[in-house]
Amino acid sequence: MVGFDRITSDPQILGGKACIRGMRISVSLIVNLVANGMTIKEIIDEYPDLEPEDIQQALRYAAWTVDDIIFIPTKAAV
Repeated sequence: MVGFDRITSDPQILGGKACIRGMRISVSLIVNLVANGMTIKEIIDEYPDLEPEDIQQALRYAAWTVDDIIFIPTKAAV
């Protein structure tokens, strides 16, 4: 992927989910960990095969993909 050299997708790994460098660590896992308050250092302590740039690129990739999603509310806001 252009600009995302650390993000891979392989049907044989996690069913083709976007992963970090072919490992079984998905972009969605990284986003979830950060969203729940983990720091980059804490994530690397938990997943020592990761590098800080892996986490930063996963977050940039997630932000990039969200730009392609169109949200259509099904209910009126109250």
